[in-house]
Amino acid sequence: MFDKIIYISDQGANIKLKEDAELAINLMNLHLIFEDKDKTVLGEVDDLSDGVVKARFLGEITNGRLVGGVLRKPSLDAKVRVIKQEEIPMIVGEDKKGYMPLGVSPFYNDFPVYLDVNNFFSNHFAIFGNSGSGKSCGISRIMQNMFEDERLFPYKSNILLFDSSGEYYNAFKDLNKINPNYNYRFITTNEVDGVGEPLRLPIFLLNEDDLTILLQATEHSQLPIIERMLKLARIFASTGVDANKYKNHLIAKAIMTILYTNQTAPNKRNDVFSILNSCSTDQFNLEAPVQGIGYVRKFRECFLIDNHGQFSESVLLTEYVSSFINDEYDNFEPRKDCYYTLEDLEKALNFTLISEGWLRNENTYGDSVTLKVRLHSLITSSNSNFFKWEKGTYISLESYLSDLMISNGKKYQLVNINLDDVDDDFAKVITKIYSRLLFEFTKALKDRASIPFHIFVEEAHRYIQNDTDRFLIGYNIFERIAKEGRKYGLILGLITQRPVEMSDTVISQCSNFLIFKMNHPTDVDYIKKMVPNISDEIVEKQKSLQSGTCLGFGSAFKIPLIVKLKMPNPMPLSGNCDVVRIWDGHANNVIQQPQSTEVTNVQPQVNQSYTPNINVNNINNGIPEVNSNTIINQPIQQQEMPQTSSVIEPLISNQATTSSIRNDGQTMGTTFNIGQSVESNSIGANQMNPSEINTINSNPINNQINTNAINNQPGVVNPIPEINLNNQNEAI
Repeated sequence: MFDKIIYISDQGANIKLKEDAELAINLMNLHLIFEDKDKTVLGEVDDLSDGVVKARFLGEITNGRLVGGVLRKPSLDAKVRVIKQEEIPMIVGEDKKGYMPLGVSPFYNDFPVYLDVNNFFSNHFAIFGNSGSGKSCGISRIMQNMFEDERLFPYKSNILLFDSSGEYYNAFKDLNKINPNYNYRFITTNEVDGVGEPLRLPIFLLNEDDLTILLQATEHSQLPIIERMLKLARIFASTGVDANKYKNHLIAKAIMTILYTNQTAPNKRNDVFSILNSCSTDQFNLEAPVQGIGYVRKFRECFLIDNHGQFSESVLLTEYVSSFINDEYDNFEPRKDCYYTLEDLEKALNFTLISEGWLRNENTYGDSVTLKVRLHSLITSSNSNFFKWEKGTYISLESYLSDLMISNGKKYQLVNINLDDVDDDFAKVITKIYSRLLFEFTKALKDRASIPFHIFVEEAHRYIQNDTDRFLIGYNIFERIAKEGRKYGLILGLITQRPVEMSDTVISQCSNFLIFKMNHPTDVDYIKKMVPNISDEIVEKQKSLQSGTCLGFGSAFKIPLIVKLKMPNPMPLSGNCDVVRIWDGHANNVIQQPQSTEVTNVQPQVNQSYTPNINVNNINNGIPEVNSNTIINQPIQQQEMPQTSSVIEPLISNQATTSSIRNDGQTMGTTFNIGQSVESNSIGANQMNPSEINTINSNPINNQINTNAINNQPGVVNPIPEINLNNQNEAI
């Protein structure tokens, strides 16, 4: 087929053909092996012209393993051949433990492509593509493959999926049918439909930075107001002798400050009464008794105005108020683990603005009123429901996250947070707050990266932007996670159709990319500039991809690969509107999506008494024990290796046809003849050796519960009854 190498450069080589041009057409995008005396180099065919093949160098093969990059180029005497079938796993990944199915290669008779699980899920990744290119189906298929793979057991995975349009519920709602140990949780901002659980994020878990974002602060002058408001809210919510003395000290100083202003007496009285409306004690309230010499006045009576426009009991009032001032309390720091509400924050804000004169200063009046209006608008809106918590009950960050991932005796591997029913600004706030909480939690772990969390953000360009956070609070939480989160086990997964609108810093820190078809020149140029280790050849390849086919490259791939993904089953609700069907008078307004295969939901026998609503020392300690990786008779559809000669006969690209959406396991996009052999295998507790269970988590699967913190024994998920494989109706 190949005559000789006629030219070698740093990037590739030109090879003269000795076969006819018709056969040469089949070589496009296939891989070549350059065999030299002391080295073997892998290349890829980029161009065919006038009987000359132009190949680009991809990596060196050493001891049967491919290493990306070429330090030593082949010589002109090197032999050139097409890659052999047994060598293909070297570039597309191996069918072994630690790898999971991703898709198939359209250039090698749909040869299976496997993903390096650790290198993919331990690093930030991004999925780019136009609307309709297959992004949502792609991430759904990847997640379904992960949970269906019998060699993996992601029981301790903690995945938070921020769903901007509510499309993933259908794709993951049957997760428990794959394995009874797996559980899916749907949390939603829609409190009307009755599907899922309402979103609840306690306001007292938010810090100054979160409140700055929540109240949409824009000026540095607003930051000390927010900081003071938060401190006062915690003080007002505190109880005890010292807390009460400090409250009296604060109120007294605020009243004295007001009394010595140059305002009129009526205005002073109004400010004092507003202070007491925000915070009052037994000593400071409108009905509190004030002892004079031989008489007693109520506190409100001390503010009666005489004929001279002054307070009639100004001396008594001054003496009484000043008696509660104690300078030792100026440095008092309240406890942070206390319960308070949005209404408490509003009272603290009013106290701050009045007592410290923010509203009397013309330079700060506008910024102060803006915060006051925004907080009040939040309280009176339906969004305030998301920050409510059980009255009087404080929950720590660790306990909150424990309840999020473990509830009613179940360990949730995937928590889908649906943000479809709130506007983009508020959805961005929610996403940032959750991300900040997860970052603080993982960073504070004694054993670094011992509890990994994954944050998947759909429509990431709406939330991960070059906004004002860095200007105001000194950082953007997503940029901080992108730069530091990996070492703490906090991983970002970004799905977007407009990477140009996203933060440059976040994209630059991604190690793996799945790029579906993108046409917009601005986005294409942006990818070329921002994505690390991307070449012009890769950029050009993605322009011609079919729907459901992506270009994968990064640390989890040996070389950049074009991968055709199988349709997810069930599908996410991301299909197009069926306009013709609606015009014909049908009620269904979405193209018919394939339904999940009918399955027999074999429920395990459980004896569960564990409730995780406690403050545990470690989330891993609160996970219910399970006996084994119990896949319910649903093996991965493994592709049988093509039975051909030792040299792969490449496909001719013009034989491809476009597929339609079907419920028969067809792959997305291009349809090729796939030779598959489905191997039925059901793993039960009696069939699987526990030593064979694989998990990314370094901790053992059967973690023991901290009995000092948990009185009740956790439920143990018993193995499911063995299914008769001879009865095909019982198979999934």
